[in-house]
Amino acid sequence: MIRLPQLDVDSLDFPPLESACRQPDGLLAFGGDLRPDRLLAAYARGIFPWYSAGQPILWWSPDPRMVLATCKPHVPRRLQRWLKACTWSIHADDAFAEVVRACAQPRHRGDGTWITAEMFSAYCHLHELGHAHSLEVRDRGELVGGIYGVAIGRMFFGESMFSRRDHASKLALLALCRGLATVGFPLLDAQVSSNHLRSLGGHELPRNAFCAQVADLAQRPPWRGNWAGHFNAIKPLDLIPVRNDGASDSPASG
Repeated sequence: MIRLPQLDVDSLDFPPLESACRQPDGLLAFGGDLRPDRLLAAYARGIFPWYSAGQPILWWSPDPRMVLATCKPHVPRRLQRWLKACTWSIHADDAFAEVVRACAQPRHRGDGTWITAEMFSAYCHLHELGHAHSLEVRDRGELVGGIYGVAIGRMFFGESMFSRRDHASKLALLALCRGLATVGFPLLDAQVSSNHLRSLGGHELPRNAFCAQVADLAQRPPWRGNWAGHFNAIKPLDLIPVRNDGASDSPASG
């Protein structure tokens, strides 16, 4: 039987990360609420909420943690060829609620969703306050993919992404990395490992190393630029890596 500490609704304190469960990996506490100051305090400590309908709010800090270095995602050779012909457009903060709703849709028949109505409202509130952002991929106006997450200081915490067409979520993630890298966000939190993320350069950090970087990046001055204008200028061709000799980076694998 797992005995978890319950969060006090009147306090923003969390248990020490070292007390998190090994199985299931990173389960730290339950309870509390999803008000903005608690969510921001959690992310700044390397903690995020993740639970299903009918469960209490569960708080997690996995060890290790999946991350991407925003300046050097991996773009497989086949994806590079696809990007050269891609005519889709990239936008930011254009349809935040729609992106979250799309991410909430079950991936497979019979699956549930962890993006409950309470979670949906909480992240939309963070977006209204300027802390949460979305990136959308559109094909002639139709929303075909996207990603959303939370920005604190110069750290971005990815929450979820979706794809309605092949490669749409890859394009969203690569565009997010490029846009973040050029305005001083060196690290993108991807939470838990997956083959999809690994194929794009995701790698694991021990929790203590991850949290040390978050502690530094989250306290840096936030970027005050125009998220929409900045990301809207990114084109699929911009996401193809260029070597020092000017040629496209075409690794043997991919």
